[in-house]
Amino acid sequence: MAIYALGDRVPVIHPTAFVHPQATVIGDVHLGEGSSVWPSAVLRGDGKGHIRVGSFTSIQDGSVLHTTDNHPTVVGSRCVVGHLVHLEGCQVEDDVLVGNGAVVLHRAVLRSWSLVGSNAVVTNDTEVPARAMALGIPAKILADKVNPDLITDAVAKYTERAQRYRRELRRLD
Repeated sequence: MAIYALGDRVPVIHPTAFVHPQATVIGDVHLGEGSSVWPSAVLRGDGKGHIRVGSFTSIQDGSVLHTTDNHPTVVGSRCVVGHLVHLEGCQVEDDVLVGNGAVVLHRAVLRSWSLVGSNAVVTNDTEVPARAMALGIPAKILADKVNPDLITDAVAKYTERAQRYRRELRRLD
């Protein structure tokens, strides 16, 4: 797998985390217990900021997490970050689902049990309240629309999938 130190910035990866061999983790990145990083995802903690990913959170295929010099990128526990998502300089609290292709920008905050829809763009300084959906470009907030079971089920599926990959993935060429 492609895990790199950058100067004195060294990734810290919990022993139970799964990082796919085709994912890239660089610099000041912390991955929590049972978290997973899938193919072609890039977590690049190369600025003055840092990236933190909590426990049992999945960063799916092709997603990019970056930081700015002034704003870290923090993703809580039990989150699902879908395919091709871009997170930069934002805060994602625990128990959040970020749909495929979404973009969440500087100083945005996604509160627990919120959901960002596929391809939505959450612009700078936007707060998505707990149990709200953020949909569209730029994202519009729809209050009290999220069923927590949707997030809980997705977390469980990716946690189970990561455990299977840790046990069974093997390269054939």
